Amino acid sequence: MENKGTVTTFLTEDGFARLIFAETTGVVQYAGGRHTLSKTVTAALGRGLTAAVLMGSTLKDEGSSLTLRFRGGGPAGGMTCVCDGTGSVRGCVDEPTAELPPNALGKLDVGGVIGREGELYVVRDDGFGEPYVGHVQLVSGEIAEDITNYYAVSEQTPTVCALGVRVNRDGSLKSAGGFLLQLLPGAPDSLAEKLEGRVSVLPSLSALIAEGKGAEDIAALVFGDISWAAVGSTETRYRCSCSRAKYRGSIKSIGIRELADIAGAREGAEVVCRFCGETYFFPPEEVDAMYAERKAELRASAEKRRAGETTPPSEETP
Repeated sequence: MENKGTVTTFLTEDGFARLIFAETTGVVQYAGGRHTLSKTVTAALGRGLTAAVLMGSTLKDEGSSLTLRFRGGGPAGGMTCVCDGTGSVRGCVDEPTAELPPNALGKLDVGGVIGREGELYVVRDDGFGEPYVGHVQLVSGEIAEDITNYYAVSEQTPTVCALGVRVNRDGSLKSAGGFLLQLLPGAPDSLAEKLEGRVSVLPSLSALIAEGKGAEDIAALVFGDISWAAVGSTETRYRCSCSRAKYRGSIKSIGIRELADIAGAREGAEVVCRFCGETYFFPPEEVDAMYAERKAELRASAEKRRAGETTPPSEETP
């Protein structure tokens, strides 16, 4: 399956409710190919990536981004998912092969593997100024309930988040997707009650997607006899932002003594991206060049200070 998903936004005719639906099967399947995941972590990361896509769909600028960080204390450790203004999404889990038995309902125990005693951090960076950081206590670790709670507590926006990831018995992915249903300013209580009633009886979202139900089918199930219309659709893909140049800059920016130790070992430096698994190797000669560049930068900084500049040094040249 191609690494591609779709995000479709719907509005009710009166403008009082918005539905954002994302079909992410291809995206989550591709993510599974970049990581070695247990069945339960596949479901967890799939939900996290889908949530990031849904929330990131409201970003206005290509240079903006939205980051979700789950720190629940479960055996999977932390989970981070990032979506940018182009619709590209990526994610990683500290312990991707962590696994637990099915929960009491016989389903994959996402809440258990992520953990329920911790926090969800949401970082929204609009590309200018300081990023907005919100955080709430996790309520279940099941992802969707935690996103719903985040909107209620941090943004005071009545929201229902639904996420579904279906994993086959052999660990392969069957379907993935989700939606955000939000009430907009001025919405009457009667609309909230009606939508809440419809959402409460919806069939399994992952099953609907596996059956081939598309965005408009889901919208019809959610809204029922309420007049609605699609107002936009975009694509999403799993795409990492890593590059050799970025990691070279990261290595060069570590402490000068640490960089000297790496250069002196004559083994080069190897970095593996946590988000996509790409490996970048820097041979000893290139590490030498980084060390020389770093020393030159520190000397230039020291000369500026001696000349009366006020910028303080970050470290001394050995």
